[in-house]
Amino acid sequence: MSGLELFAAALGVIAVWLTVKQNPWCWPIGLVMVLLYSWIFFEVKLYSDMLLQVIYAALQVYGWWQWTRHGATHDGRQVSRLDSRSIAQALSVGAVGSLLLGAAMAHWTDAAQPWLDAALTGFSLVAQWWMAQKRLQCWALWIVLDVIFVGLFLYKDLYLTAALYALFTLIAVQGWREWRADPALQP
Repeated sequence: MSGLELFAAALGVIAVWLTVKQNPWCWPIGLVMVLLYSWIFFEVKLYSDMLLQVIYAALQVYGWWQWTRHGATHDGRQVSRLDSRSIAQALSVGAVGSLLLGAAMAHWTDAAQPWLDAALTGFSLVAQWWMAQKRLQCWALWIVLDVIFVGLFLYKDLYLTAALYALFTLIAVQGWREWRADPALQP
């Protein structure tokens, strides 16, 4: 565990908690966190996760815009649900992206866990996209992904990051509860 990992983890907790609370400051704080984690993952040869953090950086900016400037009145996005077709399409894109990235990492890098890392990356992008659009289903996907991330980070001796993702899992459960009760979803 390094000081950098500790600082990034602390920012991660703050960012995800602010997301649950639908506070747009989750995005700039998250931006700093993902940039720090891109370096951490590079150091432990989790290249797909490193790439994921770089893409997250762009999605942090997108999410901030979506939450603060979306819509004609610039009042930000409201929580909404995806229909079954949209869920299936997004998960299919995540699966194809996972396979392509996994093959690339397995053949062209010395990645520690190319296939698992790529799958987590592909589906995390789907979850992050949904989160930026305030889709309720983002939390269910994050719960599944975070549990798997905990195992991967334990395997790579990133104990603080594993603990962080365990905490993310609990926060995601709370996010699911709070967003499901949001007045925007009520009939």
